[in-house]
Amino acid sequence: MTRYTSITDVDLREMLAEIGVDSVEEMFADVPAALRLNRSLALQDGLSEQQVNAELSALAARNISADDEITFLGAGMYDHYVPALVDSIISRSEFLTPYTPYQPEVSQGGLQAMFEYQTAISELTGLPISNASVYEGPSAVAAAGYLAKLHNGRRRFVISAGVHPHAIEALQTLARGWEMEVELAPLENGLTQLPDLDDGVSAVIVAQPNFLGAIEPLEEIAAAAHEVGALAICAADPIPLGLLVPPGEQGIDVVVGEGQTLGNHLNYGGPSFGFFAVSEPLMRRLPGRIAGQTRDLDGKLGYVLTLQTREQHIRREKATSNICTAQALNALAGVIYLSWLGRQGLVELAELLTKRTAYARERLTAIPGVSASHSQPVIREFPVTVQGDLDGVIDACHSAHINPGYRLAEDQLLVAITERRTRAEIDLLADTIEGALA
Repeated sequence: MTRYTSITDVDLREMLAEIGVDSVEEMFADVPAALRLNRSLALQDGLSEQQVNAELSALAARNISADDEITFLGAGMYDHYVPALVDSIISRSEFLTPYTPYQPEVSQGGLQAMFEYQTAISELTGLPISNASVYEGPSAVAAAGYLAKLHNGRRRFVISAGVHPHAIEALQTLARGWEMEVELAPLENGLTQLPDLDDGVSAVIVAQPNFLGAIEPLEEIAAAAHEVGALAICAADPIPLGLLVPPGEQGIDVVVGEGQTLGNHLNYGGPSFGFFAVSEPLMRRLPGRIAGQTRDLDGKLGYVLTLQTREQHIRREKATSNICTAQALNALAGVIYLSWLGRQGLVELAELLTKRTAYARERLTAIPGVSASHSQPVIREFPVTVQGDLDGVIDACHSAHINPGYRLAEDQLLVAITERRTRAEIDLLADTIEGALA
């Protein structure tokens, strides 16, 4: 792989001095003037990396028989732009070749990467303790349920129907082995409707935003859980957290989620990573591993493995999870992506998604026969109800090389917007749907 290496002015002067010339132009003094380019190049202003990628993709499309699909499919995995910087760094052999660092003390770089990642997740979630990642989002939800079981010994989970279906299924499957009950809290107008809670509830589990894109009132949900001594667990989408109040600041005890949106390509659904953060009283029940920062006897900054709670490291009955291998490479991509965006960039991205999603929702619901399935605020995803032949609508979109979204029901479609979806593409989706219904 060829990597870009920046040359500073100081570097340039040292290199020229080494070969005995005063300038780059002097290096070409022996080339006859008539053969030199003595005019300025008519170049356009510089483009962003994403614009260059789109331009090159358009040129490359000339070599294939069909157009690339414009996708509005989300439902847990999203078509975000991944900057070349991410692939360049994670392709370095010291990061790419280890599966997972079982003896990470031998690699300060690997431990530092874990520590930086944990710091970013803690800042995003508003909770003080993060582990070094887990497999992916749904199993993280199940592991959070097990944490609650170990914490209070109760026998029932209440989980919102707005949590991702895969996460609900993972929790239900594992809860059977724990001899626990899973109660599903229904949605009304897009929001979770909690049943009456009692002292048998171990944890209340919700999503932010939920599977229908709605913003849940986390503070109220956390208060209701705490009133009966249950933990409040939130499965969060990390990019909207750049705009929303962090769950930890709203009383949530455990925040987990799917990290694919942070610098990880779709890759047919994986691999990705799950993130997991907790309040301080729950630290010793946190699955996986925690990397810490310290100083050695000489006062030099160093990184160490602070805590391990998987069954390979401690007695099985004391372990908090047996499926908590750190997805170190994918998590590294996540922290590189967040560093590339920066604090302000993450806010601006979330604001951009909110504006484009609002435009898409307004544009689609203006079509006769299409209405919003709920009225709640959304950031990047929303459902619409289609009165008419939804099969015909989907077929028409596919013929136009458009994936219109995830089919929720016979008459419902879940539409996702990322920064890669332009206003023109949203208009094309709306026009195609309108034409199909007409």
